[in-house]
Amino acid sequence: KFGHHGANHPVKNLRTEAVEITSQNHGFALDVDSLDLNEVEITHVNLYDGTNEGIRHKTYPAFSVQYHPESAPGPHDSHYLFQEFLDMIAIFKKDQVVSVC
Repeated sequence: KFGHHGANHPVKNLRTEAVEITSQNHGFALDVDSLDLNEVEITHVNLYDGTNEGIRHKTYPAFSVQYHPESAPGPHDSHYLFQEFLDMIAIFKKDQVVSVC
């Protein structure tokens, strides 16, 4: 109802089953019923209220999360998203990307 604000919000990564501790600052949520699940995959769910926290396109190299995955000052649970983004670029460009992790 009021969005998510602050640190230490638990979010479940549905692809790995891991729970990530996130920082959040948003006043809205994605309406999952508006998604075409043939085109996008739900990847993350907020464990406080069950709202959507992430999606990934099944065809195009695109994904998003509803929280702040920044690598500093923390938490660092979502740092892998930066590497996934670089890997997507490498696959799209057919080049090798140096790891940031």
